[in-house]
Amino acid sequence: MMNLPLNIDFSGKVVVVTGAGGVLCGTMARAFAQAGAKVAALDLNEESVKKLAEECRAEGFICEGYKANVLEAEALESVHQQVLKDLGPCDILVNGAGGNNPRATTDNEYQHEAKEGQKTFFDLESSGVDFVFKLNFQGTLIPTQVFAKDMVEKKSGCILNISSMNAYTPLTKIPAYSGAKAAISNFTQWLATHFAGTGIRCNAIAPGFLVSKQNQALLFNPDGTPTARSEKILKGTPMNRFVESEELLGGVFFLCDDRSASAITGVVLPIDGGFAAYSGV
Repeated sequence: MMNLPLNIDFSGKVVVVTGAGGVLCGTMARAFAQAGAKVAALDLNEESVKKLAEECRAEGFICEGYKANVLEAEALESVHQQVLKDLGPCDILVNGAGGNNPRATTDNEYQHEAKEGQKTFFDLESSGVDFVFKLNFQGTLIPTQVFAKDMVEKKSGCILNISSMNAYTPLTKIPAYSGAKAAISNFTQWLATHFAGTGIRCNAIAPGFLVSKQNQALLFNPDGTPTARSEKILKGTPMNRFVESEELLGGVFFLCDDRSASAITGVVLPIDGGFAAYSGV
């Protein structure tokens, strides 16, 4: 079991976590289950969330895994109905599904340094850019449309979105992902305002640099040494290290707890090792 950072009891709460097949949101799903919640772990990778659910249940916690495509509203509503049947109406929604795509990524940081054969800004595929925006933005909007209905009926609930430090200052090479995460921060504020009179709070966290399956090759060479990009990241991070997935849990639990954060809505909380605070000099 994990050593949870806050002693918050989520017993009786139904927590829906999208993207739970990944390291980041899988950790969140485990933590909520360990804190007493009934967890619905959703991901396109059914095998991954089924395995997560089995491991949680083996430890005595309540967790069910569901195959779900956050971009298909009708199919997601079917999952919603199954969650209602298995666990009950949603109290907390963590919109964790998201990510980047190579088709929306340049090979070079600066156009003037581009070499022949590299994929430049002018070679970005519109289909790749569309996919990244849909996965991150609509992949947050659609699950909220589906599961926030439960919260409106109960006149209480919490939505937690996953933004990024990219939303504050875009990183080189990944214009679509940076723009999509900026949209998530903006959408978080919009939702907070829209739902303010319903008893629903909506906030987001903005993780700094974490090592995941998606960016492993970008940050580390095959021999395990950091890449040049990784070295630049660490030099720009005052704590001089990457953020661990479990280090997000304190912020997640705080923002999702109705007692601790009862008057907090519409905020985006950076968890970044000081990256946003450092000017570079």
